Amino acid sequence: MANADISIWQVDAFTSKPFGGNPAAICILPEYPSDEWMQKLAGEMNLSETAFLVPTADRSAFRLRWFTPNVEVDLCGHATLASAHVLWEQELVEKDAEIRFQTRSGELVCSRSDRGITLDFPASDYSPFDDGKASSALKSALGINEATVYQTRFDLMVVVESRGSVMELQPNFHALKDVPVRGVIVTAQDDRNEIDFVSRFFAPQSGIDEDPVTGSAHCCLAPYWSKRLGINPLVGHQASRRGGMVRCEVDKDRVYLTGDAVTVLEGRLKISVAALSGEEARS
Repeated sequence: MANADISIWQVDAFTSKPFGGNPAAICILPEYPSDEWMQKLAGEMNLSETAFLVPTADRSAFRLRWFTPNVEVDLCGHATLASAHVLWEQELVEKDAEIRFQTRSGELVCSRSDRGITLDFPASDYSPFDDGKASSALKSALGINEATVYQTRFDLMVVVESRGSVMELQPNFHALKDVPVRGVIVTAQDDRNEIDFVSRFFAPQSGIDEDPVTGSAHCCLAPYWSKRLGINPLVGHQASRRGGMVRCEVDKDRVYLTGDAVTVLEGRLKISVAALSGEEARS
């Protein structure tokens, strides 16, 4: 059976140095193959997200979908930033042009400047999480006693008293799998110069025990901390082992997330044309 060479890149996002931030795989295809094929490739890459892009008639617009090793997700920040980085780096889009992505969360626009790549994302509302039993179980799984829990669009956001409480967390990931949300954000105000808040993100439900840097989590973190601290713009540090910085600006119902990206790997997939068309999945 005839084969096609498909380019794939691995990009570290929300960092200016290789092996920091959050790695994403970026795969550009002429059309979408079967969901099963994309899910299998995401499992093969075994990164927080693998992004699949398909060009449109507009050279600056692309369809975009994101898959963790286990599931497709509705919104992903770092893989969107990494996708835009690849498109500009490979000169598939004019260097000064905005990139528009058509996604399950609507149109997302990316631009770049000397500050980095900026994502124009929808802000996420948050409200008190009023399930006392579930809240207690969540705190137990995280190993904390005192916290305020909020429900956001995709996740639960747990606000604790100090940066140290965030850094010292050792969650029970098996117990966290039972929390019926995409993931759990734990956050606190930061007391370091030029950093306003710190966070960590746990998503064993989605096949990721701890995500290195979660751009989409800042869609609720930025509005929350901007309102609480009375500052805008602001800077968040996601304190995973790899770590990453997210510069945030809130504008009504939008959040602008800015970060850097570095390509660390470029390769070629050896896959059949039938796999691209979905014929193998149907046979």
